[in-house]
Amino acid sequence: MKMSNCAIVGINWGDEGKGRMVDLLTNDYDLVVRYQGGGNAGHTVINKFGKFALHLLPSGIFRPGVVNILGNGVALDPENLWSEMQMVMAQGVALTPENLKISDRASLLMPWHRDLDALEEARLADKKFGSTRQGIAPFYSDKYQKKTVLAGELFYPEKLRAHLQALMEWKNLTLTEVYHAEPYTMEKLEAWLHDACEMIKPYICDTGKVLRQAREDGKSILFEAQLGALRDLDYGIHPYTTSSNPVAAYAPIGAGDPAAKIDEVIGVVKAYSTCVGEGPFTCEWFGPDADQLREVGDEYGAKTGRPRRVGPIDLVATRYGVQTQAATALALTKLDVLSYMKEIPVCARYILNGEETDDFPFPAALDEAKPVLKTLPGWQCDITGVRTWEALPQQAKDYINYIEAAVGCRIKYVSVGPERDSIIIR
Repeated sequence: MKMSNCAIVGINWGDEGKGRMVDLLTNDYDLVVRYQGGGNAGHTVINKFGKFALHLLPSGIFRPGVVNILGNGVALDPENLWSEMQMVMAQGVALTPENLKISDRASLLMPWHRDLDALEEARLADKKFGSTRQGIAPFYSDKYQKKTVLAGELFYPEKLRAHLQALMEWKNLTLTEVYHAEPYTMEKLEAWLHDACEMIKPYICDTGKVLRQAREDGKSILFEAQLGALRDLDYGIHPYTTSSNPVAAYAPIGAGDPAAKIDEVIGVVKAYSTCVGEGPFTCEWFGPDADQLREVGDEYGAKTGRPRRVGPIDLVATRYGVQTQAATALALTKLDVLSYMKEIPVCARYILNGEETDDFPFPAALDEAKPVLKTLPGWQCDITGVRTWEALPQQAKDYINYIEAAVGCRIKYVSVGPERDSIIIR
């Protein structure tokens, strides 16, 4: 019998809790595939092995028998990936070429990509995009200029070194003449090849063939996105986006099997709004209210440690994210964080050009939008031990039902804690 394929995606600005949902649901899938992005975001997972902030590894690596794939759409940073693999293995998680596979068509994020990212953010100064400085924008820029190295080239050393020499000469022009930075040398690149690329080489293979065979065998695939719909290069809050496509529709392409069909899209939404980085954030709170929500929710970036910007749930942005992701069901995370509030505000609509609207604005108009706030009664009790819908306080049910109706998508999962079993399935 053909099993179903599922994409787990972010509905808002990222940091919604996708990692904990992938970790929860991987028990039902044979393969987990990361299909875009790189080490610029963190998926936090808590399980019997400990607490992990995964940046490149798929969140299915903790489940025995699950095959994890880094697809061709990923910005593959060998140095950071190897460091992360070592960290995970040191805590008792087995990583082998059988349960972790890297696409030979994934492009390698070069050391100079991180340098250029930091140099450009410094040049932009107060006009910066809020980059995590992991080299993502320079990497994808080079990828679309066809000036990257494919992982599979590591198996063709003579051709690889000629390719690297040509790329280095080209990139040094930018480093030295535009940014007045130190140029790269082949000696430095040789050290990078030896210290990082050789370590991940055993895991590199034709993952497209693996996925096609899995599809023919009727196996189920979970596609894991990074970031959220509002950070999508084409559909997000341009230019404060990432440089890839976190939308579910891109999953088969970035994963390595364009013929794969997605049967279910689970969109992950936080019970309130958070945002790391720059750009318009209509529902943002400041002052003591923001400080309290940030502390109770432990809202600090998994990759950067930066304090996240916070505010009430934004139903306009969430509805847009649901539509962009074509979500078939939602997972509402961190509901327990709101338990301290007597009244819970929500951003129900926007005011733009003096009129209320339910539509998410064009990026250039977004910083003019103002929130229309509504409050709902809080429940003010500990719900972290609740495991059934019936056991939730009525006010919590009302809050969930209100969101569900407003965004037009069923909320199937309600997370009341970070642990794997702290979940209510409706």
